[in-house]
Amino acid sequence: MYEPEPERPFPPEPVRPTREDEVAAAGSELVGGPIGRYALLGTSWWTPVRIVALVAIGMFALGLVQKVPCYHSAWFFGASSQYTKACYSDIPHLYQGRGFADHLVPYFDRLPDDLSGGMGYLEYPVLTGVFMQVASWLTPHSGGIQHQEQWYWFVNAAMLMVCTAVLAVCVARTHRRRPWDGLLVALAPAAALTATINWDLLAVALTAAAMLMWARGRPAAFGVLLGLATAAKLYPVLLLGPLLVLCWRAGRRREFGKAVAGTAAAWLAVNLPVMLFAFPGWSKFYSFSHDRGVDFGSFWLIWSQNSDHPPSTDFVNTAATVLMVLCSIGIAVLTFTAPRRPRFAQLAFLIVAVFVLTNKVYSPQYVLWLVPLAALARPKWRDFLIWQACEVAYFLGIWMYLAYTTSGDAHKGLPTHGYQWAIALHLLGTLYLCAVVVRDILMPERDVVRRSGDDDPSGGVLDGAEDVFAFAAVARPPRHAAPHEAPQVEWGRQAPASPQGRSL
Repeated sequence: MYEPEPERPFPPEPVRPTREDEVAAAGSELVGGPIGRYALLGTSWWTPVRIVALVAIGMFALGLVQKVPCYHSAWFFGASSQYTKACYSDIPHLYQGRGFADHLVPYFDRLPDDLSGGMGYLEYPVLTGVFMQVASWLTPHSGGIQHQEQWYWFVNAAMLMVCTAVLAVCVARTHRRRPWDGLLVALAPAAALTATINWDLLAVALTAAAMLMWARGRPAAFGVLLGLATAAKLYPVLLLGPLLVLCWRAGRRREFGKAVAGTAAAWLAVNLPVMLFAFPGWSKFYSFSHDRGVDFGSFWLIWSQNSDHPPSTDFVNTAATVLMVLCSIGIAVLTFTAPRRPRFAQLAFLIVAVFVLTNKVYSPQYVLWLVPLAALARPKWRDFLIWQACEVAYFLGIWMYLAYTTSGDAHKGLPTHGYQWAIALHLLGTLYLCAVVVRDILMPERDVVRRSGDDDPSGGVLDGAEDVFAFAAVARPPRHAAPHEAPQVEWGRQAPASPQGRSL
């Protein structure tokens, strides 16, 4: 007897931002307007991920153009011109200042004091040092030092462009139904402006790749990539804290253990050889981070510049640590008391944002740490652009302040109190985005991602998992995420696609 084949469920339809985001809909008028009702989707080579990657590369290229005045002259002539033109970069200055021009081996060869300003050794984590060394090997060591520094920046820029493409692709693929959220990263103006100031994009790209692996349910691969990211910059290890409380609430301790083991193994594989054979050079990053005084971009600097008795470095180190611990406890309490387990991206953004807000220094390129996390935590163009406007204002503020302090009696740029307002704007913009994310956690029906019917698309094994540990007050059935006038969608349940597979 013939038995019909079981009906196969249609794959969930991708979320179209021009339908749910008024800013995205308005911006789409530049390329023909919101997607039509009967648009044929999936029939072109131009997939969302490819478009996001190409847009990210294009924005990166515009950021390179913004550095052209420095590339030709401002890095090399005039004390303040690289600041007045807002095109400063560490990369060309550290080519000679950290011994790459003289073929010194990072961490193993001590730097002459007259070359490094008394730094002694390279003050970056090991994987970043490897990145810098590879770029030095690819740089032609011929011609004058200015020519070599120009080439060194250009080679690094090419390598960082690859990191940008990886970052954009990983963010676009992390939420399966929301690839267009990657455009938030690709079009972020602060990211384009700061991409080649330093080498942070390496750690940012590795962190994004780690989050993609976690979203795909591969905790060991997540751990390995997170360990590599931590070997390039310290902040990625903070993501293990939110993951711990989320896995605790969901009863996924085994997966968390795999992630921790992978992180430790990868970090040790990179660091252990240098640690054993060049400990003074290896430890320079950690001793420099500890001994560094209050610096640019922090509220500690505002306090220090407006006080007759500025706080000491030891006090700031201790106070910043205490604030970080208290905020981490607050995030843990939020996780266990929220009506629905928070999404991984939301807590990842909050923990890194707290570190940025409480730290004793905020270099302008640190915004890169938050851009992909913000795009995944709160994929709403209005809120994202408000925050980006604050960061662009800070980007201009710090260079105008440095122009003021290096121009002597000419006083070009922004005086101290003006720079303090720029710091305050950066802090307020970040706090605003944190507040919106916390509101989404406490009121999941306001969460853009969950309104579309998803639970935690970046959560991997956490996505749709039942709670094992939660306070009794929050252990209740999930409420509807969509507003009453729209079709009701339960958290974690996919909305059915139309039988024809077309957009509705």
